[in-house]
Amino acid sequence: MRQTSIILRVYAEEVLRLHEELSSSETVFKGRIITVRVDQVELEDGGRATREIVAHGGSVALVAVDGLDRVLLVRQYRHAALDELWELPAGRVEPGEAPDQAAARELAEETGLRPGALEPLAGFFVSPGYCTEYLSVYVATGLSPATDARPDTDERIHARWFGLKEAAGMCLDGRIRDAKTVAGVFAALWKRRAAS
Repeated sequence: MRQTSIILRVYAEEVLRLHEELSSSETVFKGRIITVRVDQVELEDGGRATREIVAHGGSVALVAVDGLDRVLLVRQYRHAALDELWELPAGRVEPGEAPDQAAARELAEETGLRPGALEPLAGFFVSPGYCTEYLSVYVATGLSPATDARPDTDERIHARWFGLKEAAGMCLDGRIRDAKTVAGVFAALWKRRAAS
């Protein structure tokens, strides 16, 4: 017991020292979705470093599950990947919008469905080495048609149901190559198995 408390105390002291102090920040690009800035920071040992940061207001993704234990995936062309990808329905959180509100809105926009219930499943930084984007994943159940769905004008989306186990297999064999989808599918699968 004593050894465990010593290890925990040492770990806590190490964590407390891991900090960078912002010295200066310059915005080099401001777009509709992201802002890019170059930060100068002082390290805990007195050294200096430059951090290139993509600032993003946050996003949501949905594991929409029906009564047959299927998950709804959307396929769309992603210019950055130069390919079509299978993904969970997802999108950004608008300024002043709560993540659960964004989740319900994005599900309606991308799939034409409204959730009867939204349950937080997971949350993570998408790529904390350079990006501030935090993604909240929800499980959506009790789905019904959304009569007021208005898809974004620049999105071309095709939706399809997959068994949850099949979707997990797609993550492993490379048919799903989107990180939020891999994380969401496996979190949902783990939660289902933990509950049974």
